[in-house]
Amino acid sequence: MTERTAEAKLADLVAAHDVGHLQQWLDERPDHEIADEITRVDPATAGVLFRLLDKDRASEVFGELDGVEQQKILTAVRDHAFRELVEGMDPDDRARLLGEAPANFTQRVLAGLSPRERELTATLLGYAPGSVGRFMTPEVVRLKEHITVGEALDRVRREGPEAETVYTLPVTDAGRRLIGVVGLRDLVLADPADPLNGLVDTAHLRAHATDTAESAARLMQEGNLLDLPVVDSEDRFVGLLTIDDALEVIEAADTEDIARQAAARPLDGHYLTASVTRLARSRVVWLLLLIVAATLTAKVLEAFEGEIEQVTALALFIPLLVGTGGNVGSQAATGAVRALAVGEVRPGDVLKVAWRECRVGFLLGVMLGAVGLVFAWVIAKHGDIALVVGLTLVAVCAWAAVIGGGMPLLAKKLGIDPAVISAPLVTTFVDATGLIIYFMIARVVLGL
Repeated sequence: MTERTAEAKLADLVAAHDVGHLQQWLDERPDHEIADEITRVDPATAGVLFRLLDKDRASEVFGELDGVEQQKILTAVRDHAFRELVEGMDPDDRARLLGEAPANFTQRVLAGLSPRERELTATLLGYAPGSVGRFMTPEVVRLKEHITVGEALDRVRREGPEAETVYTLPVTDAGRRLIGVVGLRDLVLADPADPLNGLVDTAHLRAHATDTAESAARLMQEGNLLDLPVVDSEDRFVGLLTIDDALEVIEAADTEDIARQAAARPLDGHYLTASVTRLARSRVVWLLLLIVAATLTAKVLEAFEGEIEQVTALALFIPLLVGTGGNVGSQAATGAVRALAVGEVRPGDVLKVAWRECRVGFLLGVMLGAVGLVFAWVIAKHGDIALVVGLTLVAVCAWAAVIGGGMPLLAKKLGIDPAVISAPLVTTFVDATGLIIYFMIARVVLGL
């Protein structure tokens, strides 16, 4: 059955109030597919589908949803089901949900929690939004340093059912300061009589609770880790960042970068459930700014109006030149933002990146310039104008690559999100400066 057929069948069953077949539809599908379909329907229908799930299945499906969709479900269920859902959430998931929710919704959630879960949630909410402290789980099995492997395994069996993960086990001293970690595999394969200290990896990577969640997730990615210990300012263990949460952080960061590179504001929630007005609002601010920036191009054309009047053929090649320069700049900017995100370059590498991109842009310019020269000669039937176009392509491509590659690194150095220096902004800037290069070369070659 295709995705469209499944969606249409679900809509028909809901419209017909066919509870029996709706139940069958839900029973035949995995949790993630049910969650995906719930994100595509209105809140009332989502509530109906959710109430047809048994308690355990509902909790699993609920965990597959993002914060916006979880709020939609919680507003559609009754108090008893509401309390069960929020109590069953992991503290880190609950903290992220409340960090995006209105105050009255937050109060309702906290009021429905047991004292222990309320305390864990409040602790995580004490960390800044976007920090790894908001994403870590405090529900882990923590081992003391001076015990045997057998004692450690007993503790894992005793506390493991309440923990979110047992694959990575932090080991601390009497002051709760992190010494290192032990992997569950090493623990299981060791002799129960051996001291635990012999298995501890003291060089294991760690993050501070105030670090950004994205930097911690990228660290896990680079280190190929399942879990990353998180400590406070005094090196005391406070939680673990798990691989599933790290993947969500990276996905959210990449989604935000893509949106900003397309000159739009990141959209919370599912695309299909967002209103047309909301989608327009997410895009209009940058477009307005780009309109203002584009006036630079108009000013440049006005400044060189005399040259265009003398040689009207120059106007024929403006779209070709600004389009090519903008495309080269966009490619360089996208590559630089990506390299920054994965740690391949640092802000201090700006000169190195600029010089590298200048050479890349020059090489591209030579290739494109040769093609442009031929096209210009065919269209204008004028050797000097063809030469102007060819030389301009070389210069503009080199310049655009430098701007596109360097601006994100400079932004990062100034504490600005590199993705904000989006491809459209780089393109607009390169358009205006590229025209200046074009007309200056024309003045020299044509003697204007």
